This record gives sequence, C-alpha cells and structure tokens, in this order.
Amino acid sequence: MKAVVFYEHNTEKSMDEFMAVFPRHEVLEEEFIKSGKVLGTGAFANPREGAMAIFINKEAAEEFVNGDPFVQEGLIAKVTIREWNDELA
Repeated sequence: MKAVVFYEHNTEKSMDEFMAVFPRHEVLEEEFIKSGKVLGTGAFANPREGAMAIFINKEAAEEFVNGDPFVQEGLIAKVTIREWNDELA
C-alpha cells in the first residue's frame, strides 16, 4: 500500500529559512527518487500551504520524514502520513 505525506509549514519561519535548508532537503529527495521510493513530490501552488509526496509504502515515507532537514530544523509544523489505496496501480 502506498503512503502520502502532507507537510504543513511552520508559519513562524521565513522563506529565507526554508531556502537555506532546501539544498540538504533536495539531496535527500534525490536519493529517494533514485531508489524508487518516492513516486511524486512537491509544494502546493501556494508554497506557504505546505507540500505533499507519494511514497511506495509507509516505511519509506517514515524514513524520509525522519531524515528530512526541513523536519529536523523545525520548519515543518505538522507531518501527516496516511496509507493510500492507489486505484490506478
């Protein structure tokens, strides 16, 4: 079963703070893309509304969240992981 991760940004943090951490986040993201563990990822149209990603399973989603510099540095106010039944797969 796939898993979807929702990030809600910490609104007390500036975009400059996010951008300072973004290169490290991007390295982690690239590792997950290359390994095939993430199927889609990105910010919402209004980046202040947060972001989401789709992972191959809950374990991969948890691994990503636990290693993400955005989460480690308090830039994310809330993380939600939901298992998801992809009807197209």
